[in-house]
Amino acid sequence: MGSDRSLATGEEIVAILHPHWKTLVRPILLTFVVVAVLLIGEVLIPASRAADGERLALAVVAIVLLMWCLTIPLLRWRTTAYELTTRRLRLRDGIIARNGRDIPLSRITDVSFRKGPLDRLLGSGTLVVESAGEHGQLRLTEIPNAERVQATLFQLVEDERARADRDDSHATGP
Repeated sequence: MGSDRSLATGEEIVAILHPHWKTLVRPILLTFVVVAVLLIGEVLIPASRAADGERLALAVVAIVLLMWCLTIPLLRWRTTAYELTTRRLRLRDGIIARNGRDIPLSRITDVSFRKGPLDRLLGSGTLVVESAGEHGQLRLTEIPNAERVQATLFQLVEDERARADRDDSHATGP
């Protein structure tokens, strides 16, 4: 992967995830509904010079609805990222203003996942990360391959603990 200037020295990105594609199903279905209503409206509005304003108003409303129903959820999906690195779990989101949250792997106390029937069918789930500190439990919903991500995150936490133990034993050495 390319170098990321926001990473610490020796830190590497292990995985970058976006929410599961199923989060886009509702916006896409709403888009089809908006387009169908637009087409029905075009057919029902009589073909005359006086109806041109009605057609234009219908088209403007349809464009605004499409932007609201499809573009914003698509941008939100695309700009939301969960990054696993060798030192931390990084959460990034926001379309215009970016928000970020980093959880050091050394603070993570438990990682679990939940998968409902639809999640099992589509290969997604909810990842629950418990960390020491004021925020406690963090629920990341719609994670693709949640079980695999949970196992990877667990392994990264164990590796970080082993590295910290090695560093402590070298620092206190004989």
